[in-house]
Formats: sequence, structure tokens, C-alpha cells
Amino acid sequence: MIDAEQARGRHRSHPASTAGGAIPIPEASLTPQEMIRRATAMRQTLRDRQASTELEGRLLAQTNEEFINAGFYRVVQPRRFGGYEFDLTTYVRVMSEVARGCPSSGWVLALTSGHPIILADHSEQAQIEAYGNYGEYRCPSLGSPIPVQPVPGGYVVSGFWDFASGCDIATHIMASGLIAQEGAAPKPVLMLIDRQDYSIIDNWNMLGMQGTGSRRVVVENLFVPEHRVSPLAMWVGATGDKVHPNPMYNGRKAGFFMIEGGAVSMGTARGMLDLYDELLRNKPMRFAPKTKLMEHHEFQHYFGVAQALMDNADAALLKAAQDYMDACTAQSEQGIEFSEEEDRRIFLMVQQATRLAFEAADRLFTTAGTQIGQSTSMLGRYYRDLVIQRTHFTQQMDRTAVNFARIHFGFAPLSPF
Repeated sequence: MIDAEQARGRHRSHPASTAGGAIPIPEASLTPQEMIRRATAMRQTLRDRQASTELEGRLLAQTNEEFINAGFYRVVQPRRFGGYEFDLTTYVRVMSEVARGCPSSGWVLALTSGHPIILADHSEQAQIEAYGNYGEYRCPSLGSPIPVQPVPGGYVVSGFWDFASGCDIATHIMASGLIAQEGAAPKPVLMLIDRQDYSIIDNWNMLGMQGTGSRRVVVENLFVPEHRVSPLAMWVGATGDKVHPNPMYNGRKAGFFMIEGGAVSMGTARGMLDLYDELLRNKPMRFAPKTKLMEHHEFQHYFGVAQALMDNADAALLKAAQDYMDACTAQSEQGIEFSEEEDRRIFLMVQQATRLAFEAADRLFTTAGTQIGQSTSMLGRYYRDLVIQRTHFTQQMDRTAVNFARIHFGFAPLSPF
């Protein structure tokens, strides 16, 4: 039997900003261009740390500290709560540049810094508590909902969620749950949980993306106050009160969720192209004439086609980010619904962009020579990381294509994505 009073006593709120007032921005004059420049400037440092990040199986403490100092976690955080509230194209460029240096580090950054947009569906009180006095907020969002038990004033939950990318450096998690409803399907919800209230089990041992530390998080008999629980709006329209006037926070969330991962995939494939460029400039042909690979028509062709694929992939992702912003704005300012069909169309754009990026990466991997298959090969690591990224449930384009067409023709989708 769960002791609700005992569970409630275990909840300790994060320090809250006074009366929900504005939190000062660390660098009030910081521009999107400067943030992108900082991300680009870190590329080689992150590349140098790839092996250490993979070995440690998490975002390195030094890297995390540098991300904090650079302001990367605040790129789409509301200005009211100490963030920069830049647009999604800036977000995409920053995340892609970081992933270009280290895919694992880019993944953790993207999936923790992007979630202020999902937190925006929570109550104002929950957001005030989440950002605290200083605006430090790094938060994975976790699927695979588990049952939660209603009690006076909130809910009690015990269980676990896998694939918690960035759980080691997070200030919170947003974890999904199911509330039983008499005569109806369980209601999916998203719970805001403090870092101090979950433990981590190391069950992440992967072929690629090992450095993300996407481990299991566990809660035991945890009381979650009612104001920290919101409807799980990931796959439906926005719900609840609009805490922020910026339309970016008030649209559907699934399209943005796709863009998060897409930005990392673009950066990962770009990182491969960088290394392939270096390879062609420095490696000689195995047979006569012993000239550099870059001098040969065959490898010039490989490089040119990969460049074209990547440029089109990047353009598609940036177009998806702009379309997402436009749909949010049209809904907020003109009352034009951000429809489920439009959301799925954005899904497809991002998924197709990722396919183009992988086509480029696959061409590079298969023509760079067998030595890049060594476990210590950096080019091979990029490829392994991209392969694992493509297994994510959001990247299953064939499923999304069918569901988009079903919605377009007036049928119910077969799955939420």
C-alpha cells in the first residue's frame, strides 16, 4: 500500500524565482550570430573529446560546463526565465554545429536545451519552480508512460523510464504517465520531476551514441504535485493556459521534437564530410599513380554528390523549422489551426532530410577505405552514431508517410507518429 503522506513529504520543490518575476539573462546583448559562432568554434575541441566522451558514456563534465557558459542550454528558453528565446533556425544551427564536433554531445544538448518548448505546456507555477532563481534548466523528456496513482493534491508514481538522454547533467526530467479513467482509456500526462527525486541505472551499452548516457531513470513512491502534471500534448495540439506570448511555445510539440533529432543528424553527417575532405586531401591511392585521392575523378564524384545531398538535407531541415514557426504564428495571431496534417507534413520533411544525410554518410563510409571500420576510427564513430540515431522511433518515415496520407484523406492515423 502506498503511503501518500509519506510520498508527499519526499517532494522538495526547486527554488522558485520571487513571485514568478523575470530572471536576469546572463548576457543580455548576446545575438544568435554570436551563439552560432561559439558553437562553431567548439567543433575541434568536441572532436578531440569524442573518444573520452564515448568511453565515459556520458556528456563530459567539462563539456557541460562549457555549454552552460556559452548559453547553449538557454537558446530557446523564455526570456522571462533567463533564456535568449531565439528562433528555431538558430536552435537548429547551434545544435548541428555542436553535433558536427561530437554527435553524442550534440544529442544531449539538443534533447535537454530544446525542452523549454515542451515545458511551456505546464502550469505557470510549474515553470516558475523549474527555472528557479537562476534559470538553470536541462531536462530530458521521456516516453513509455507508466501508471500513476491519484492522491489528494497530486499523484504518486513508482517505476522507471529508459533512454533518458542527458539524465546525468539534467536539472529535471519530464516523464510520461497514465492516469486511469473509469469507462475510458487512461489519460496520458507529463510529470515534471526534480533531479534529486530520481536515481539512475546504467543500462546503456550501445554500438553508437554511447556518449549520450541515455540510461534508465527510476522513481520510488514519489509524490508529484498536481500543478506539475500536464496533459501529454506531444502528439496533439497544445493544451492549457498560454504562459508565454511567443507563438513558438504554443503550437503542437511533435514537429519540434522531430526537429531536435534532425539537427543532430545533420551535424553528424557534416562531421563525416569534414573528415572525408581531410582524407581525400591527405591519402594517396593504393595503386598507381600514387597521387592524392582528391586528384581522382572517382573520389571527386563521391565528394560532390555527398556535398549536394548534405546541402539539400540542411535546406529541408531549416525549411521544416521555419514552417513550424509559421504554423505556430498563424495559429496564435490569425486563428489558423496548426493541424495534425501539417504537423505530420513537418515530420516527413525532417525524416526525408535525415534520409538524405544518411545517404551522403553511407556514400562516404563505403568509399573511405576499410581502415575506417576500426573501433578507434573517428569517421567510423560518426557513422555508428548516425546509424543508431536512425533507429529512433521518430525516424520511421514509412510509418509517418502512411499516417500523413490517412489524415489527408480523412482516416484516423494508425499510430501517434
